[in-house]
Amino acid sequence: MKMSIKEWEQKLKSSKDNELIHLLKILSEDERQGAQKLFQSFSKRLAREEAERTRLKLMHTYEEQCQAQGKTLIAGVDEVGRGPLAGPVVAAAVILPIGYMLPGVNDSKKLSEKKRDALYEIIMKDAISYSVHLVQPDQIDAINIYQASKLAMTEAISSLHVRPDQLLIDAMEVPLAIDQLKIIKGDEKSISIAAASIVAKVTRDRYMHNLHEKYPQYGLNSNMGYGTKEHLHALQQFGPTDIHRRSFSPVGELIKITGSD
Repeated sequence: MKMSIKEWEQKLKSSKDNELIHLLKILSEDERQGAQKLFQSFSKRLAREEAERTRLKLMHTYEEQCQAQGKTLIAGVDEVGRGPLAGPVVAAAVILPIGYMLPGVNDSKKLSEKKRDALYEIIMKDAISYSVHLVQPDQIDAINIYQASKLAMTEAISSLHVRPDQLLIDAMEVPLAIDQLKIIKGDEKSISIAAASIVAKVTRDRYMHNLHEKYPQYGLNSNMGYGTKEHLHALQQFGPTDIHRRSFSPVGELIKITGSD
């Protein structure tokens, strides 16, 4: 006796990997319209899952190279917030377990806020160690944004509760006596750096939401300090505050015009 379409759906939902492949092969021969729709739907899901496994495997390439050299505590390092007119630059360092797999992990810029928040909570729970460091606007103005980003990364690494034996860093090097590998677009290529990018991004976004409570006129809860039309209009109307980077244009020019200090 054939299973009903509803029974097929429940069976497919509770099956994984090889069993699912076997069931789909049987279902493909069922000529009922509902059966064929189920076959198409679950076949697409299976293909997406396989593509994700392949992507995640590729994101372990650099980690596996380091492991082959005997490294076991590999820290991914990334920063966010170089471009905004307001708020800190934030760096994170994250050490993941060897061979760690977390579907969905990617460059934080490619993820929705909801997805980032969900992944952040899992990374916080699963990481061997993690740390974040914020460099505020006054220090950014004093040493420039490039040096501030490097400082944030250095401090985040130094604050890890276990010392890493390898650093994977998104497009930078830091002045620490730890083996390090600079990877261009590392947040797309390394699961460790991607995890760090998520931690840094969520930390900074939450910080900017808190600043919004103090400075609601600048729309920081939506623009995160970037120079959007709304933010620039508010700067013209209300002038810069102590959370703005005076070395960034047009903040510095507005300070001169308004006399804010």
